[in-house]
Amino acid sequence: QVQLVESGGGLAQAGGSLRLSCATSGYIFKLSATNWHRQAPGKQRELVAAITGGGITNYADSVKGRFTISRDNAKNSVLLQMNSLKPEDTAVYYCHALNTMDGRWYWGPGTQVTVSS
Repeated sequence: QVQLVESGGGLAQAGGSLRLSCATSGYIFKLSATNWHRQAPGKQRELVAAITGGGITNYADSVKGRFTISRDNAKNSVLLQMNSLKPEDTAVYYCHALNTMDGRWYWGPGTQVTVSS
């Protein structure tokens, strides 16, 4: 079975930090380009961070300077380090990744991030 799993979500206070991880739960999967999206209640899903297979990164204006996306090739996972959190960051965060083994994109089930003021 091929699956993506996000972890690291939870509750943080404003100004705090959380680190999210996107990893495979199956073995027929190699993460390549990976995006992090988020969706707040009543809002559309938005792209917040992306990393290409070559390691090039990009961020939404709302998180630039606060979030960092990176890849751990040894663990076949992608991280999203979130610093200086704001209440506006509260959302369900989803991993969206390319599996080079079959050339298809997969979504994780999401992880809740809640930031209190």
